[in-house]
Amino acid sequence: MPINSHKRSSWPSDVEASVAQYNAWYLDFAPDAYRKAREDTEESVRRALEESGYGAQLSADFLRRHPGILFVLRMFTAPPVARDRLTGLSGVPKSMIDGMDRDGRLPERMASRTLNDNLDRIGATIRRLMDPELFPWIREQRAPVESEIERALLVVGDRVCRAVSDPVIRNAQEARQLAVIAKVLGDKGYQACEGTSDAWSMPAGTYSFRMNVPVRNDDGAQVNMPIDAVIRPLSGADPVLFEAKSAGDFTNVNKRRKEEATKIRQLRATYGKQVSFMLFLCGYFDTNYLSYEAAEGIDWVWEHRPEELLLAL
Repeated sequence: MPINSHKRSSWPSDVEASVAQYNAWYLDFAPDAYRKAREDTEESVRRALEESGYGAQLSADFLRRHPGILFVLRMFTAPPVARDRLTGLSGVPKSMIDGMDRDGRLPERMASRTLNDNLDRIGATIRRLMDPELFPWIREQRAPVESEIERALLVVGDRVCRAVSDPVIRNAQEARQLAVIAKVLGDKGYQACEGTSDAWSMPAGTYSFRMNVPVRNDDGAQVNMPIDAVIRPLSGADPVLFEAKSAGDFTNVNKRRKEEATKIRQLRATYGKQVSFMLFLCGYFDTNYLSYEAAEGIDWVWEHRPEELLLAL
């Protein structure tokens, strides 16, 4: 029996309640997260400015000594350049740029000459895209004055802060949703399951978060599908899979709504049509999104009524 996908008359009021819940959480959490991100990034931005000669020294030798600085250097450009865009513009392997940007490391097995050529291309791309309004001294081939340095520090710092704080907010919202699920399950006697990677081998009355479930993709190859919450009912019936989703605007959810349809299609292809895959929603999920998911046979539980997830077990 569906929980919410068939209750079209209640969708508008549920959307309103879900948006209000997300907004209340965001107003309470996001400002502190942003301030913390600003504090954490200010020193790294100042160091990047100083060590790069305020943007004038982006040689291969410099990048070899400071690979982790790439994350900040990407914010020197107009517009700030994403990792994938930098990969395309520079012609440098994505794995190398990802390693520098995320982990501050260079590829271990790349020949020295090839490494230097790639670092030169990264530096040249950053220099060509350098924000001329933010770094006027580069174009004018002079040393910056203190007021220009402080302005660059403020603007680049704000760009880095936004890039850092957005995933912090997303991760915090996901952690909060999983905590809500754990509380509802714990109150009914469910226990966290440790030591198994197979959803169908979990003991009855247990749950696990962030589990990889093997599925066949559209090409027939086996891949691991990350599932936010896997719950094995007290009855010992097949596990119920939940995707915890939160959203701060209506646009992005409708752009990405096909992701859940792909997941349930691959799950059904692997485990049969009886597989139970549901959504745990908080935020901006409008009736267009809900109609699409319902048409795909996907049901959901609203976080503002979390106890309803027990109806799926």
